[in-house]
Amino acid sequence: MDSSDLYRAVIGFAHGTPSWVQSSFEIWTRYGLLLFGVLFAAVWWRSRARGPARPVALAVLAPVATALAYGASEVVKSTVDEERPCRAVAGAAASLVPCPGPGDGSFPSNHAVLAGAAAVALAMAVRRLALLTVPLALLMAFSRVFVGVHYPHDVAFGLLLGGSAAALAVLALAGPAAALVSAARAGAIPAVVRFTGPGPARRGP
Repeated sequence: MDSSDLYRAVIGFAHGTPSWVQSSFEIWTRYGLLLFGVLFAAVWWRSRARGPARPVALAVLAPVATALAYGASEVVKSTVDEERPCRAVAGAAASLVPCPGPGDGSFPSNHAVLAGAAAVALAMAVRRLALLTVPLALLMAFSRVFVGVHYPHDVAFGLLLGGSAAALAVLALAGPAAALVSAARAGAIPAVVRFTGPGPARRGP
């Protein structure tokens, strides 16, 4: 894969944008994944108030599936030796953020994997969230090219890998996770009930 020309075009475009745009992308690419963490917590909290066990299971699985996707990304990254474009692409403008050190491979983009996985897992927990999470994931992926630390093919594959791995994990684990939530609720351990929500059987009239 060689998307060097597109990389040059994007980083050249980035240098032509106003400083506030560059700063916004630098902040987003560094801290944007934290927003997905906030969404994980919000979806879990919301699911506790919904009687059935499955919404809770899907909410809990969202960060788990994202972590599994990250593990898959690390496996791929360990087998692909691709230098960062901020060091490898001749004639390209300088990256907007410091170029990661030698040995920190470029393919795939872990940021894109995490964003893609979180976007899909959250959307599987709350479908209408896709209207928010998918654009956020695309923006995170684009930001990695915009600031100059990844090729376009790094982030494209990262989104695909993250989204696919998360979807497969949620589909495979949703049933067992819902059964565990139901069993945990039946155990009547206060801390567990606070985590899972009481469920319909424990609600008052």
